[in-house]
Amino acid sequence: MHRSGHAKPTLPELFGTRHPIVAGGLMWLSDANYVAAAARAGVLGFITAASFPDDDELRRQIRTCREQADGNPFGVNVSMLPKLVPGEKTESVFKVIIEEGVKIVETSGRNPEAFIPLLHEAGVKVLHKVPSLRYALKAQAIGVDAVSIVGAECGGHPGMEMIGSFVNSAMALEKLDIPFLIGGGIGHGAQIAAALAMGAAGVVIGTRFLVAEEIWAHDGYKQRLIEASESDTTLIMSSIRNTVRALKNETTDIVQATESEVKDVTIQDLMPYISGKIGRDAYVSGDTRRGVLAAGQSLAFVNKSEPLGDIVESLNAEYIAACERIEHLPGLSSQ
Repeated sequence: MHRSGHAKPTLPELFGTRHPIVAGGLMWLSDANYVAAAARAGVLGFITAASFPDDDELRRQIRTCREQADGNPFGVNVSMLPKLVPGEKTESVFKVIIEEGVKIVETSGRNPEAFIPLLHEAGVKVLHKVPSLRYALKAQAIGVDAVSIVGAECGGHPGMEMIGSFVNSAMALEKLDIPFLIGGGIGHGAQIAAALAMGAAGVVIGTRFLVAEEIWAHDGYKQRLIEASESDTTLIMSSIRNTVRALKNETTDIVQATESEVKDVTIQDLMPYISGKIGRDAYVSGDTRRGVLAAGQSLAFVNKSEPLGDIVESLNAEYIAACERIEHLPGLSSQ
């Protein structure tokens, strides 16, 4: 995939990928095997550091990924939410990344400003993930290299404002000077063409890739995603200002009831249901009835489990077809 005629660099120009696609970091699931498969497929994947809180294991994951990536770029996701990566460990994680020669990090959660000089001095590029434009403008101001704006349709954390990808794209085109990516509900190549047409350097895809063969999760979990539709997600945890879009199941029903019935609900009230360990158990067992299982509205495009490279090739074919349609639209031809 290639785009020309825009002042901002594309994702391939920024990070050396073949396609303008980021495989966003997936908690517990983005390991060396999956991220190396993304690299070989020509997209940019990120090992999730929070999935490997032991520094030595993170080093092993990075080294294994490098061995399997065939020289293609990959990065490490550093979520700076206290519940995932304790504040006192964040700097040590970045030091492991630097020592291992990784040149791209995906940050999310807290403001990464304190770590940007350390990373830039080591030649590491920072892609910061945000839920809406106003946070992207702040990230631009503190010196990140690019931003991912991942909004309302996404699995995981869409933010409190719930602004969708189509609106985020056009606003970012008008307001941002640094390269930006668009995520949230992206699962078809025509959406990639639309995002690039609105000025994005690329897109972020998560849910569409959850059924890749290289994802280690149980086949029963993947089959549930294949059977689901775009309407089979729901929003929880807005009451504690940490909105999550997840697959509908017994856990989301209980959490929504608790949020409705308990006055001044706290995270302690919800923790017996939302603990990350419960979600990880579902990936291991394939029992998707319990756990907060992040999934976005791009479930609409999840229809079978196949190698990640095959999913990317399908997206590329859809992208090319979309570009051909654009060329033939009345009044919009480049000729």
